[in-house]
Amino acid sequence: MNEIIEELNRLKKEKNAVILAHVYQLPEIHDIADFVGDSLDLSRKAVQIEADVIVFCGVYFMAEIASILNPEKKVLIPDMDADCPMADMITAEKLKEFKSRYRNPVVVAYVNTSAAVKAESDICCTSSNAINVVRSIEGAGDIIFVPDRNLGSYVQRVSGVEMGVWSGFCPTHNNFILPEYILEIKKEHPCAEVLVHPECRPQVISLADRVMSTGAMCKHVKKSAAKDFIIGTENGILYKLKKDNPGKNFYPVSNLAICPNMKKITLAKVVDALANMKSLISVAEDIRERASHPILKMLKINMQN
Repeated sequence: MNEIIEELNRLKKEKNAVILAHVYQLPEIHDIADFVGDSLDLSRKAVQIEADVIVFCGVYFMAEIASILNPEKKVLIPDMDADCPMADMITAEKLKEFKSRYRNPVVVAYVNTSAAVKAESDICCTSSNAINVVRSIEGAGDIIFVPDRNLGSYVQRVSGVEMGVWSGFCPTHNNFILPEYILEIKKEHPCAEVLVHPECRPQVISLADRVMSTGAMCKHVKKSAAKDFIIGTENGILYKLKKDNPGKNFYPVSNLAICPNMKKITLAKVVDALANMKSLISVAEDIRERASHPILKMLKINMQN
């Protein structure tokens, strides 16, 4: 293992590369990353990076965002098959048809979408800033939210803004984090604070003490006086929570809450991608240009709120 890490550090220096990793990645990826964060954290970091090469350890749409924001840099993803099922539930063609049903539609695209979908959208959001993004929209048009029905439902309820919501979902959050699981684990840990991601079903959200993005969970746990937490999101976050908060206890809602695509990236694949400069993200210039606008609008909104 030490030899692999030494080789990786040599390659990073030689290629002037940085490694970005999402919190749902494997522990071995957390340990070698230069920066670990959620989608919003990683979007911000991608804009600030001065390296020539970005190795993005996450799913495809995340690496695509880094490429869109850094057209002059080389962005690599260690496994080209690390896809997002939710992002695949909406296409540019489907979005165009959906837009045709509304009056002067304003499209809010969750970042869990392809570059082509973002190119057909007006502003992007992440789970941490979706409410602020929707509240920022002015005008008489109808608001469309794609693709996550659970996040869309949550944003509608909290913001009070009516939207047309696409019926996509995250299989991990929707299918494996269930209300009965929370009720059962609360019996075992009645004093634990329940934190859930807004990609979860409304019935799950109604049982939570706090509804938060992964980045917000990490920040909240550090500041919270609570010692025990029930965590309702993809279980990759547990490694970071335990590492950053050794005196606290964390209980996953379900051991089945694993995103198989997030786990496709391994240390060996990171080294291989960097050594051979393979799995380069490529976004057609016309799509990149159009997709960059809603992403940059999102980042401005978040900085103001």
